[in-house]
Amino acid sequence: MKKSIINAALLIFVVLVVALSIWGPEALAVYKDRSVLNRIQVQEEEGEGEGYRYQLSSNEKLYILSQCLNSQVIPESEQSALTRDTGVDYQDLTGTYAFVVNKKGPSGKEITDEEIYTACNQGLDALKELEILPEGIREVKAASYDATMYSAIDVPEPRNNVAVWKISLSNSHQNANKENRLLDAYIDADNGKIYEFYVRTQLKWEDIDTDAMIEKWAAYMELSRPEEYITDNPLLETTPYYKKYAFSGMGDERTIVTIGFYEGINELFLKISK
Repeated sequence: MKKSIINAALLIFVVLVVALSIWGPEALAVYKDRSVLNRIQVQEEEGEGEGYRYQLSSNEKLYILSQCLNSQVIPESEQSALTRDTGVDYQDLTGTYAFVVNKKGPSGKEITDEEIYTACNQGLDALKELEILPEGIREVKAASYDATMYSAIDVPEPRNNVAVWKISLSNSHQNANKENRLLDAYIDADNGKIYEFYVRTQLKWEDIDTDAMIEKWAAYMELSRPEEYITDNPLLETTPYYKKYAFSGMGDERTIVTIGFYEGINELFLKISK
């Protein structure tokens, strides 16, 4: 009798195991479908065609932008070149670093073309408050300036890229009075901070404390403290009035930032370079 009960129990157990192996997966799938179907699932992802951008530090962004700008031949001042960028297409450039026009425009996270002039003026105001620029520098207006969005890309690691706006005095205003005007600037498309600028001022070179200026600009850009950079190459600049500083870049590399001045036209500039 006892043996019959054990045999019956074993038989029931076997039947249950077989039934679970047949119907279990299907029942589990149905249960899972019920938990998903008819419910909205939200998942954040990059827009189609957008490259993912790491959260780079300010020093890394500065370094990438400097390398990209140095891989191009783009005149930035009437004193250093008689011609300006007239719409060169950089789309086909290759190499370690590329500086290309962002034809897709802002992704929704960057400053838009409607916002860039306001952002530029806010940046100028911030530099005036820090006494990096004199108070007399005039506001930029859409009617007088051109704005183009670029992507500075580390080609071997394209996820390392920086979006910037270039603001330039329009060609139609090249013969206008440039006194106390911004001529060129590169502006971070994420936060609106000004990386580089060329301005006409009423200052003289002897009025400019470059050490104080670079310290204030570094704090404004949230960069590490700069070190003075000494070079014995007299061909680096087309003016004798300049001073160079070095910031840590990526790895053991560094970024050179130059504060300079073109006498005669009273053009003050802060530019990033190798």
